[in-house]
Amino acid sequence: MTSLTETVARDPLVQAAAAVCAERGIAACIVGGALRDLLLGRPVRDWDFVVDRDAIALARATANRLGAAFFPLDEERDTGRVVAHAADGTRTFLDFASRRGPDWRADLEARDLTVNAIALRLGAGDLIDFFGGQADLDARLVRAVTERSFRDDPVRTMRAIRLASELNFKIEPQTAMWMRRDAPRLANVSAERVRDELSKLLAQPEAVAGVRQMDELDLLAEVLPEVTALRGVEQTAPHHWPVLEHTLFVLGALERIMNGGQDVSLPSINAPEFVWDDVRRTLANFSEQLAAHLARPLGDERPALVALKLAALLHDCAKPQTRTVDEEGRTHFYGHEDVGAPIAAERVRALRFTNVEVERVRVVVANHMRPQQLADAKGGVTRRAAYRFFRDAREAGVDALLLALADHIATHGPDVQPERWGRRIKATSELLAEYWARLAESVAPPSLISGHALMSELGLRPGKRVGELLEAIREAQAAGEVSTPEEALALARKANEL
Repeated sequence: MTSLTETVARDPLVQAAAAVCAERGIAACIVGGALRDLLLGRPVRDWDFVVDRDAIALARATANRLGAAFFPLDEERDTGRVVAHAADGTRTFLDFASRRGPDWRADLEARDLTVNAIALRLGAGDLIDFFGGQADLDARLVRAVTERSFRDDPVRTMRAIRLASELNFKIEPQTAMWMRRDAPRLANVSAERVRDELSKLLAQPEAVAGVRQMDELDLLAEVLPEVTALRGVEQTAPHHWPVLEHTLFVLGALERIMNGGQDVSLPSINAPEFVWDDVRRTLANFSEQLAAHLARPLGDERPALVALKLAALLHDCAKPQTRTVDEEGRTHFYGHEDVGAPIAAERVRALRFTNVEVERVRVVVANHMRPQQLADAKGGVTRRAAYRFFRDAREAGVDALLLALADHIATHGPDVQPERWGRRIKATSELLAEYWARLAESVAPPSLISGHALMSELGLRPGKRVGELLEAIREAQAAGEVSTPEEALALARKANEL
């Protein structure tokens, strides 16, 4: 406990918040994910405070003391946010919320999971833990606070899976039963909230375990019904697995590829080791470019990585509609990429992703078979062929290349043939080299302004509007209408006034 209170006391942001509360005689606690991570010895990036009154006023006063930005998040529920900027450009959020209910127990009982229902009283330094959150942290368990936790807010079912995946915890059996029971209630949750939880899960480096658990607990059918519709759709050789299992293996293979071929802690495809050796050797030449490409925000500051994983989950979504069986009993899915691209785009749109993200998923799904065709072409990949590929796919061509590698691995599994695989990894290397040597500037110019800078200059809060303005800037940049940060900011300012 001493080290915990010392860690809190040393943080200048927390010190400022505590001082403001003390001066006004307001009781305050650190709660939720911030305290959970402190107890786990993890770094805290954002702080959550619950106070017994005047949360928005406290947030504003704390922002003034720190010289930071202030935003009222929910005036009806008395919730405010402070955004503090460090010298290196990183941001820390301090969220203030008024206590729900007459006392601390009532507030904590209304929370989702026991590991998030612990509070540290500022000033006194004592822990409040009515529901065994510390014991569940020690046991590495995700447990609902009460039987009604998921009924009160069904999106908590997804949050529980995300947290279990992030921390490598297990979901307590009774909690899992309640999650399965309340899964259909996700249909009554706003698409934006479902999108945000799904995005946070997919942004993790080993999201496939969480996606599998979503399927096991009937959540995936509510969020991505086109994926669970693949269950039982059989495939013949060279495929080893039915379409749904293949799809999940594709996501796992993709995550291992993005991990530089290094094995992950989760069960993965039993592909020959030379496959991962080739991945490590080939992608090492492009590691910095790939990292920057996948980290680039596409909408509401979600990284492009999220759209790529969505494309991986939806790349075969049209196989049920396009399945045919020939006279020899072999299954075919001719044109599934063309039929599937608009289906995938519509699902992503229904989840309220931005137009840029919808288009990224559509283009990746539509083009995920082309790298195979380029690799098998007589004479290999020519500059003309590379140009045509990236002319059509633009920056999404990079994503399509990664997905195609994962698709090949998840198709052939332990039977990957060195010669055929060699052509694919060689073509990928040549296409990536050509893209970053000559083509990237024409199809994916560097960002002129960041979302953070845009919010700071225009006084905007994080949200949909920021993504819309960044999209407008990118479109104008591609059309040659803006070419400097000053021009981009002027365009955004004008668009924001309309």
